[in-house]
Order: sequence, then C-alpha cells, then structure tokens
Amino acid sequence: MKKKTIWAVSTIMGLSFLALLFLQLKYIDEMVSMKKDQFDESVTRSLDQVSRNLELNETLRFLESDISAAKRKRMSSDTAVVSAVGDIILGNNDYYSFETKVNEHSPGEIPKFIIVRSDKNTLSKSNKSMQEIVRNRYVYQKALLDQVVMSILYSASEKPLEERVNFRLLDQELQVELKNNGIDIPFHFTVETQEGKEVYRCSDYNEEGEEYTYSQVLYRNDPANKTGIVKIHFPLMNKYIFSSIRFMIPSIMFTVILLVTFIFTIVVVFRQKKYSEIKNDFINNMTHELKTPISSISLASQMLNDESLAKSPAMMNHIGTAIQEESKRLKFLVDRVLQMSMFDKHDAIFKKKNIDLNEMMENVAHTFTLRVEHTGGKIMTEVGAVDSTICVDETHFSNVIFNLLDNAIKYKKPDQPVNLVLRTWNKDDRIFMSVQDDGIGIKKENVKKIFDKFYRVHTGNLHNVKGFGLGLAYVKNIVELHKGDIKVESEFGKGTKFTISLPIIKE
Repeated sequence: MKKKTIWAVSTIMGLSFLALLFLQLKYIDEMVSMKKDQFDESVTRSLDQVSRNLELNETLRFLESDISAAKRKRMSSDTAVVSAVGDIILGNNDYYSFETKVNEHSPGEIPKFIIVRSDKNTLSKSNKSMQEIVRNRYVYQKALLDQVVMSILYSASEKPLEERVNFRLLDQELQVELKNNGIDIPFHFTVETQEGKEVYRCSDYNEEGEEYTYSQVLYRNDPANKTGIVKIHFPLMNKYIFSSIRFMIPSIMFTVILLVTFIFTIVVVFRQKKYSEIKNDFINNMTHELKTPISSISLASQMLNDESLAKSPAMMNHIGTAIQEESKRLKFLVDRVLQMSMFDKHDAIFKKKNIDLNEMMENVAHTFTLRVEHTGGKIMTEVGAVDSTICVDETHFSNVIFNLLDNAIKYKKPDQPVNLVLRTWNKDDRIFMSVQDDGIGIKKENVKKIFDKFYRVHTGNLHNVKGFGLGLAYVKNIVELHKGDIKVESEFGKGTKFTISLPIIKE
C-alpha cells in the first residue's frame, strides 16, 4: 500500500473517531445541562410551594384561633336562643318548609333551623328564609376572614422571624415538596432575614456543595424588612445530576480505547513500512558490499584454475594475498551483521581491561593517517585528558573509534580534502573524547536517526558511500554497554562532531 493511501485512510478514520468522541461528549454535556435545568426547576417549584404552604399554615392558625375566640365569646355572652317549634307531619304532597330565626346581634351566630310541615302556600316563604340564612353565613365568614387578614397584617408581621416560622415544620415541608418533585437526596438549609442575619441552621449543616445555593423569599407579601429568606443546597447534587449519564461512560471509554488502538496500529504500520524500506536498503547494500569481495575471490580462483596462465611465484603470491584480503573483508562484513544480532539478543561478552584512552586514540589515528592524507587532508590529535584510564573491551572500543573515523572519510565533501580533529579531556569524574570533521554534515531532521540500525543518510544521487548502516548503531551499543554516553552535533555543509563520555578509573 502506498504511503499516501495509508495517510488518507488514517486521516479519515482518525477524524471519524474524533467526531464520534466529540458527539458523545456533546451529548453528555446536553444531558447534564438538561438535568441541571430540571433540577433547578424542581427545586424552585418546591421552594415556592413551601413558601405558600408556610403562609397558608399561618393563615389557618390565625383563622382557627379567631374562630375559637369568637365561639367562646358567643357562648358566654349570648343568652338569646333561637326558638322554633316544628312539627314533622307527613303529608300526601311531601313538601317541607324551613323556618329560621337568626340572631341579629352577632354575625357569628350559626343559624339554627327546624324542619316543619307546610303546604304549597308556605314554600315561597321557606325559600326566602333559606336565602337569608346563606346571606347571613356569608356575612359572618367575610367578617371573620377580614378579621383574620387584619390580624395577620398588623399582628403576625410584627413578630420576629424566628417566632413566626416553625423550623421543624419547615424542614418537613421541604422534604415532602422535594420528594413530590422527584428530588430525594440530602439537603441543608438556613433561614435568614433580609439583612443577612442567620436565624436558623439545620443541625447537620455542612458547606459541601454550597456553591450551588437556591433561595426563596418567605412571606413575600409582607413589607420588605419583615420578610425572610430560606437558602438550601445539596451536597450530592453533582452525583445526582451525573448519575443520569453513567451509562455513557463505558461508551466513551470504549471509543477512547478504539482511538488509542487505532493510533497505535497506524504507528505500527508506518514503523513496519519504514523497517521494510530499511530492510530493502540493507539487502541492496549488503548484496553490493558482499558482491565485491566474492567477485575478487572468484576471479582469483579462476586465475588459479586457468592452465594457460604462467603461474610464477610472484603471481601466486599476489593471488594468495588478494584472496586473503578479500576473505578478511568478507569476514568483517559478516561479523558486523552478526555483532548487531548478538547485541540485540544481549549475548555480547566483553573482555574488559584498563586501557589508556589517549594511547588508543593515537594508535587508531596513526592507522588512518594514510587514508586521510590520500584525500589531501590531515588528522590531528589533541590529548588533553590527565586521567585517561578506562576499563573497556579493547577490540570493541577500538572499533568504535575506527567507525567514527571511517564515517568521517566516507562522508567528506566531494573532491575536497577532509580534516579530522581528535580530542580528549576530563570533566568531573569522566573522560571525554571527540571526533570532529569538516565533511558534508548531517541535516537536522536526520540527526536523531543516525544511530538507528540500517539507517543511512541519503546522499542524493551519489552511490559511492558503501556500508550497511550498522556502524553508528554498533558505536552507540558499545558506548552504552560501557556505561558511557554519545551525542552528535552537526551543521549541514560544515561538518559533524561526535562526543563520547566514559567513567574514568582512578589509581
């Protein structure tokens, strides 16, 4: 599959997952908002009803008090009794008449009536008497209500709020009304005056959830300075609201898991594609690298088998040397691959001993002198480390320096000499060494990849740089297995500098 196709499919799938996750979160937000609005409306409706019930209860108390007082006054002062004589006589027409006498002195007198037998001529008179009874009852009830209203206006509103409100009854009213509106969670409330003075606080009051407080005015038809305020809040309000969206949590979790899995899959796909490309490059490079020594050995073998050629001692020596050198080269290439495989399996075994790094670096530099001078350049060593003893595997660490110098020569500027500088110095309890060149350098985007196995920096259309892309990966492994660090500084077109730090061995 082409890279563009993978990117297109990945983008579409990724956007689809993100859109699905966004819609789920949006739906949850809408549900929470709707549940919050319903909760607010229910609490407001409950508080309004509690306020009305409080005023109604107060009105009923005053009404009962006034009725009782009126009855006691009437029974003690009223000596006039309504008398009526009635006979109940059963007739053929079954008509009844009502005759009442109302006490005119007190509107509180409850009219008494006696059913008497009458004929059709007295029906009209009875109807008029009933109308009079109803009218007198209305006058009484209106006068009583007017008296209660005046008592509430001029008596009840003058009482302090703490005497006027039955807090135990208020608590019960709140519980009942909230349950009637579908809210059955713990709540805490306080009662305050309009000036903010707290006159009551429920016994189990705490401040949790106080940021969402609902308030309602008590006795709202009274003068402003005589009204009160009940404030209520719910410690478990958030849990109550979010309980309605619990079923969405698994859905979001599964969506996130799918999204993460998808991203991981795409990363693996791209990584495998990258490894596939690197593997192909490695196979091509390995084929090219192995082909040269094999061809040389094959050619030497043919020369030995060619009977037409005169085989002088000098020619035989030349052919033998060529076979030996190409065999060593072939062995070196195969060993490079086997070494990386060994490091991957953590089977590397080092024969460590104390080595003078200054001396090792000078020896390797001397070996490379001819190759550097062949390009027209020169190699310089600046040995500045005083404590230069390190404990390393001599063979492997010599190969580290060898690889760094070999890379510097491979990636020199075309048709220009290469100049190398090797330095050592001490800092704290570590020894540092650097290999610096003035070659083509490395682009910034490639610097972090040069230590990856099989990775080779592209050199455009030039194919004169040989290798498997294992050299720097080998260097990094060896340095880290010796408890060291390696870092690279490079500027494209100006050169590269590798710096290695190692712990020193003090006498």
